[in-house]
Amino acid sequence: MDDILREADGKMDKSVEAAREEFAAIRAGRAQPSMFNKILVDYYGTPTPLQQLASFTAPEARVILIQPYDLGAMANIEKAIRDSDLGVNPSNDGKVLRIVLPELTEERRKEYIKVARTKAEDGRVAVRNLRRSAKQSLEKLEKDGEVGKDDVTGAEKRLDGITKKHTDAIDEMLKNKEAELIEV
Repeated sequence: MDDILREADGKMDKSVEAAREEFAAIRAGRAQPSMFNKILVDYYGTPTPLQQLASFTAPEARVILIQPYDLGAMANIEKAIRDSDLGVNPSNDGKVLRIVLPELTEERRKEYIKVARTKAEDGRVAVRNLRRSAKQSLEKLEKDGEVGKDDVTGAEKRLDGITKKHTDAIDEMLKNKEAELIEV
C-alpha cells in the first residue's frame, strides 16, 4: 500500500511540475526565455526544442535576443517562432533574432488568464486521474485479500491528503500567475 501511495505522490509531483512549466510558458509583462520552451524547430528534418539550438538573452524587459548556435538554422527558428502561439514577429539581422514583445492589452491579459485557468484545470484533472488509479490499486489489494478494509480506508484518507496537497499547489500557482498577469 505504501508503494502505491508513494508512486501516486511521485506521479502527482510530476503533474504539478508539468503545470508549473505550462504556467512559465504563459507570458506576463516581462520577456523570459521560458516562453519559448514549447517551440519545436525543424532542424535538418527533426523537430528539435528551440532551447537546444540557440542561446537567449533579455537585455530589456520586453526584448529577447535569440542567437542560434548554427546560423544555418536561423530561417527555421524564425519560422517556428512566427508560427507559434506567442503572437510575435522576430526581426533577423543575420546573427541574432530580436523579439520585441508588445505591451499586454487588457484583452490579451484576460485571454492569458483563461489559458492559465485551462492549464490549471488540466493539471488538476491529471492529479485526480492519478488518484483514481491509485484508489483502484488499493481496492484491488483489498479484493485480493492482501489487506484489510480498515487498512485500505486509512490509505485512501492518506491518498486524499496527498491529492489535496497537489491540487492546492496547482491552485496556488494559478493564483500567482493571475496576479502576475493582472499587474500592469
